[in-house]
Amino acid sequence: MARHLYSLLFYLITPFILLRLLYRAWKAPAYAARWKERFAFFNVRSLNRPIWVHAVSVGETIAAAPMVKLLQQRYPERDIVVTTMTPTGSERVKALFGDTVFHVYAPYDMPGTVKRFLKKIKPEMLIIMETELWPNIVHYTALSGAPVVLANARLSERSARGYQKVRYIAQPMLQKLSRIVAQNEADAERFKRSGATEDSVVVSGSIKFDFTLDETLIDKGAELRCQWGCERPVWVAASTHHGEDSPVLEAHQKLLARRPNALLIIVPRHPERFKNVYQLCCQAGLKTARRSLGESLDETVQVLLGDTMGELMLFYASAEVAFVGGSLIESGGHNPLEPAALKMPVIMGPHVFNFEPICHQLSDAGGLKFVGSSELLAERVAEFFDDETYRKEVGLAANSVVEANRGALSRLLEVIDAVL
Repeated sequence: MARHLYSLLFYLITPFILLRLLYRAWKAPAYAARWKERFAFFNVRSLNRPIWVHAVSVGETIAAAPMVKLLQQRYPERDIVVTTMTPTGSERVKALFGDTVFHVYAPYDMPGTVKRFLKKIKPEMLIIMETELWPNIVHYTALSGAPVVLANARLSERSARGYQKVRYIAQPMLQKLSRIVAQNEADAERFKRSGATEDSVVVSGSIKFDFTLDETLIDKGAELRCQWGCERPVWVAASTHHGEDSPVLEAHQKLLARRPNALLIIVPRHPERFKNVYQLCCQAGLKTARRSLGESLDETVQVLLGDTMGELMLFYASAEVAFVGGSLIESGGHNPLEPAALKMPVIMGPHVFNFEPICHQLSDAGGLKFVGSSELLAERVAEFFDDETYRKEVGLAANSVVEANRGALSRLLEVIDAVL
């Protein structure tokens, strides 16, 4: 009964969802395209015993990539279907997999739309990445006979409290999952507390530790940095959100008072914000170049705006210190393991609930430093620039956490093999 009421409400708010899409399309034109896919109206080629992998956006798609590639190797006779919710996630799927997977937007969580999607795709398994649970998608996929696995699953304390408030919807949904492969024991306990069955929950660790670096990345980063000036101190502010750009720019202005030749690479999380962040840089009086335009970077340029897609790892490789965004505001933070894998010291704000266990592991090892203001951010970056030995020690400490925690992907694949 609760799910039926939820479905009715979803149908009722559909006009507002479409209005929100229109609003987002005004800021990011890619949202204006492929609307029909969200209602499961699309053409599909013949698919052979497909495995459906659902990733929400960029972060989940990148995390899922090694798993998808191994599934393709293990089950070459099966097609892989990858769905996302955002245009940026869609771009990542195309860049990572090309035509080797079938990609489409995920269906809105309405019974008719979900059933239409399942009739077209006919998946033999659904693997959902991390937290993206939708009652009707889970219900109707399980009803079709396909097992549903929640992979690399995490559930913050705040989200667990939310699940408990709607337990009459959350518990039946969680109990339809064949397996919940949690990142750690705390996540596993929160899923059980929220209604998951005891024997469905297993712990694998986080597969985000198991990504591999492009062998040419370090050389490409060094080459790019020398184009800007080999001796310049360079730091990157990655995946920044609205409300973080100004503190980051203020920190850079403070840093420039001590290091006049310092360069900041600022990479907004969402493409629709590129223009606004460029304007903020200019209003702050900082000479700014835009990566997308290939503008030259002589030593008078103080900020490089990373307004391209798919180059964040290259920017990390060309810098010495990384601030990871989404953490100075209450957005939960983004993945600190990418710079850590490059032996970089990592700085984050206090709001890291999306990556809380990982961040505390890095912090306990000495590889991550927390800050809560532009003043502290400037101070931490300056400390790393001033002391090369200290910077390398912190970077190695961060990297040691990455290396010590690899192996979750193989444990996840064992679960998928057993269920499939």
